[in-house]
Amino acid sequence: MDTTLPLWFEITSYVVMGVILLFDLFLVVRRPHVPSTRESALWITFYVSLAVVFGLLIILVANDSGLNGTELGLQFYAGWLTEYSLSADNVFVFLIIMSQFQVPKKMQQELLMLGIVLALVFRAIFIVLGAALLESYSWLFYIFGAYLVYVAIQQLREKDEHGSGEDNFVMAWLKKVLRVHPEWRDTDRWRTMVNGEKFLTPAILVLVSLGTIDLIFALDSIPAIFGITTSPFLVFTCNILALMGLRQLYFLLGDLVDRLHYLGHGIAAILGFIGFKLVNHALHLNELPFINNGQHVEIVPEIPTWLSLVVIVLTLVVAVLASLARTKREESAK
Repeated sequence: MDTTLPLWFEITSYVVMGVILLFDLFLVVRRPHVPSTRESALWITFYVSLAVVFGLLIILVANDSGLNGTELGLQFYAGWLTEYSLSADNVFVFLIIMSQFQVPKKMQQELLMLGIVLALVFRAIFIVLGAALLESYSWLFYIFGAYLVYVAIQQLREKDEHGSGEDNFVMAWLKKVLRVHPEWRDTDRWRTMVNGEKFLTPAILVLVSLGTIDLIFALDSIPAIFGITTSPFLVFTCNILALMGLRQLYFLLGDLVDRLHYLGHGIAAILGFIGFKLVNHALHLNELPFINNGQHVEIVPEIPTWLSLVVIVLTLVVAVLASLARTKREESAK
């Protein structure tokens, strides 16, 4: 299926999203503060609405261009929901890192925004490489699929262990090489003076940790999105819109980390399903045949995008409802 949208639409989309991200970055630099719950909720509502409207625009523009707008729109929504759920998991890991390093509230916004920029850079690199490789070697879908199933299993087994803590040999080495002072003497600065000597604050260590986590999540999320759509434009816009509002989502979900018990399990189920879908897609592309009156017959049907969207939505809903039910039971038992 042709997924090439008009060039003017793709360029305009990138420009508009870039302007919004720059504006968000400008707010962080210009007015550093801890967003209130109301402010965070309003921003998240705006970004989610933006994604919904963008999906509708994809449908309209694709139909006007003679493409299957409904299919492309479903691919976008399924991809965006998948990336958004992975971003929520990313937020929980960010919370753990901030807690481990005892990052002052004033510094968290700036570090989060830099983490988002790093995430965009890493994902852009993997998207370009992934699109080029998959176009030339369809058998890579088998590897991507198997990898996602493995990630899903690991997600269930070691949901909260990402190896990004403060106590490891990499952090110890960086502290010595970069001359990092262990205390946050200046809560909103990257450098500090101690007894006339210049030191970096622990902010640099937090940034390294966030960058490492971004790299790990890019390795997970890019195969997941390519399991839904192979359009580089849709893959990248799904990632951009999923990362928009990640800073506000961090502050909104701060109090919910211990309540969404089963979100990690839901994400694992989604990754496992998409891994299966990737393997299925590889079999479909290779059209493994059996001989039937001398003709090649496809024995593996393609999993439709609408079914993927239904599975993703239902999985997230069940995970959240189950988490809330468990929290209610625990509070009642106290």
